[in-house]
Amino acid sequence: MSVTRIEKRFADLRAEGRAGLVTFTTAGDPDYDSALRILKGLPAAGADIIELGMPFSDPMADGPAIQAASIRALQGGMTARKTLQMVRDFRQGDQETPIILMGYYNPVYIHGVDQFLKDALAAGVDGLIIVDLPPEEDRELAIPAREAGMGVIHLATPTTDEARLGKILTNASGFLYYVSIAGITGTRAPDLAPVEAAIDMIRRQTDLPVAVGFGIKTVENVRAFAAFADAVVVGSAIVNIIAANITQEGLANSALESRVLDFVKTLSLGVHTARS
Repeated sequence: MSVTRIEKRFADLRAEGRAGLVTFTTAGDPDYDSALRILKGLPAAGADIIELGMPFSDPMADGPAIQAASIRALQGGMTARKTLQMVRDFRQGDQETPIILMGYYNPVYIHGVDQFLKDALAAGVDGLIIVDLPPEEDRELAIPAREAGMGVIHLATPTTDEARLGKILTNASGFLYYVSIAGITGTRAPDLAPVEAAIDMIRRQTDLPVAVGFGIKTVENVRAFAAFADAVVVGSAIVNIIAANITQEGLANSALESRVLDFVKTLSLGVHTARS
């Protein structure tokens, strides 16, 4: 069952006594080859789990940085099928790092749910985060995915109360993604105290690991949240570095890969030192 790669990673992190670093990039941003080189370099730079965004034309939960990344990728010809090919290419050299596809339901629906699950599992995908499918729609994807052996990561937010949390957790697997701010990705920084209180509430209802994301941009942010969360997610800050290292023609400059991976290395210091 593919979800075991996620379970093993969190078990290893618990044994190390630290939180995990989850990195987000958009598949095909700024182009297939550059994105793949970055993807392949992330584990050595310190990424424990990789979120790979599936480019979509209307990414309503994402802030300007990730919206722009989706547009760049789509303009470069990226598709859901090419995203799965990118995972297959990654798996040729890495059979251990969990990969989570994050995106929206439309590309999955167009592909066909059963066929998408089959193709994603064959490619080496470990889990899905589909941000526009609430738990009321679990029959659309979450339940078939779990039956197929695919992890399904659900979202909880600052407005999630205990009753709602129970519904969210019913068909969740892999880990729970706690959205630390009310709003879109990559905007204001979250406050520590309410996030820690929310995670305490979540842990009273589930043994699933809890990853915190949205608004976490610096090694200091990572270190602060990694002191109590099971994993910390950084996305927009990485995507902004990609955006800053492409030409007006949309081509990657020679420093793109090294600047992204060097930044991930600094973030990795945060999860390794948070509890020391």
